[in-house]
Amino acid sequence: GHLYNLPFNMNTFRELWDIVTPAQARAIIDEQRKEITGEPRNLEEQAISLVGRDIYEKLIKGYTEKQWGRACTELPAFIIRRLPVRFTFDNNYFNDRYQGIPEGGYNVLIDGLLDDKKLTGSIEVRTGVDYNELRKDAAARKKILGMTEGRTPEVIYTGAIDAYFDYEFGPLAYRGLRFETDRFEEENRQGVAVMNYTARMVPFTRTIEHKHFEFGTQPVTYVTREYPADWQPGEEAYYPVNDAENSTLYAKYAALAKAEPHVHFGGRLAEYKYYDMDDTIRAALDAVQALS
Repeated sequence: GHLYNLPFNMNTFRELWDIVTPAQARAIIDEQRKEITGEPRNLEEQAISLVGRDIYEKLIKGYTEKQWGRACTELPAFIIRRLPVRFTFDNNYFNDRYQGIPEGGYNVLIDGLLDDKKLTGSIEVRTGVDYNELRKDAAARKKILGMTEGRTPEVIYTGAIDAYFDYEFGPLAYRGLRFETDRFEEENRQGVAVMNYTARMVPFTRTIEHKHFEFGTQPVTYVTREYPADWQPGEEAYYPVNDAENSTLYAKYAALAKAEPHVHFGGRLAEYKYYDMDDTIRAALDAVQALS
């Protein structure tokens, strides 16, 4: 029944503690941080050492435990090394000058990338093809990739790195997601694009009202609920579980990847790394620069 602004800023602190100045907010957080002495041993201690007990209990603990399917005391500290905290009344999520999504959405961006006017035509796209199965068939792989005698194409692989190597060392772990979408016969359901539900007893982590991403004016609205889910190989993988065990396992696959000629591994699945979209685009541009 309470609403707080994220990321944590003066609007959050005003609602939480009924204070009005940055000095007051800093004093409360600094005092609560003293609870943790020494190096944080888990995510709970790391979060409290960064933002104090109140914010951790109210806005971090329940959401995080739903997301990862385990207690914060069982999660490694490095998952939450940094939390954005602003002592200003600024609700923007990032400090970047320009923030947003591509006009028209990411489909428009991808369509533009694939419609290369400098070429004789648009880039061919094939869906429903499992590349890891395809490359086992030399004839099919040669046909799809356009391989010619004496020429091996460069491949950018963005699938799961463990699947590429046929799970030689065992599968890496991920968290999955399940989505449920409802249509509402009203213009505005929640007044914001994304609302997080941080209480542990609420089964979903957040709701997304899509029209607010592009300031839609439709007379109806659609809201999607996100439910964290256990993940099994073959399902859509969303969040890499970067604990010590899986990081060690990934390092084995990364060593194999370095020895793979003409294949460049990139993206959240191939690098077993959590990427925000801006980081994804930056990494893609850097990869292209390294290849050129």
